[in-house]
Amino acid sequence: MKITIDKSLDLALSPDLAWAMLNDIEGVTACLPGAKITETIDETHFKGTVSVKLGPATVSFKGNIEIAERDAKARSLHIIGTGSDMGGTSGASLDLHAVVEATDGGSRLSGKSDVTVTGKVATFGARLMNSVSDVLLQKFFANLAMRAEALQAAQPLVATAATENVMSLPAAPAAPAAETNLNALALAWAVIKDFLANLFRRTKAT
Repeated sequence: MKITIDKSLDLALSPDLAWAMLNDIEGVTACLPGAKITETIDETHFKGTVSVKLGPATVSFKGNIEIAERDAKARSLHIIGTGSDMGGTSGASLDLHAVVEATDGGSRLSGKSDVTVTGKVATFGARLMNSVSDVLLQKFFANLAMRAEALQAAQPLVATAATENVMSLPAAPAAPAAETNLNALALAWAVIKDFLANLFRRTKAT
């Protein structure tokens, strides 16, 4: 099963700072609930995991991430990811194109990704997968916005890293605690609310 995700986020950062933030793969990955980089092989290859809490238990997926293309002039990245769950019952692949563009208020980070899932995960269906993706992205963007605020506060420290296209940013002042764990019950409730809201809109329309 394949789903396409196309989202953007406006940031109160200069394009150079937003580009430097995007290139901090570990920092950006940490903004996605339950995800982390476990190994940096080189500047373009990484290993990582994604964990989801299911009550007292945790289901974990592991995989590989590759920066297939990095264009500093266009401020764009092409990222490819592949992975599977620890039990080998489900698999997933990611093909992501991300770009930073200048705006009147700062910059805009846009990303379009094709996600393909196989195995048990695919049996949940595209509708549920889209709802789950929306919940994840809302939390991801909220965490990313907090990281951007911290970088903005540390602008004198990170300006050099941004203009010199340094891949790792200096430590920024601590931002409000980001939500790094994804609780399955909270996720399920969010999906149910989304389903009921859509049902109510259809009923009202008729």
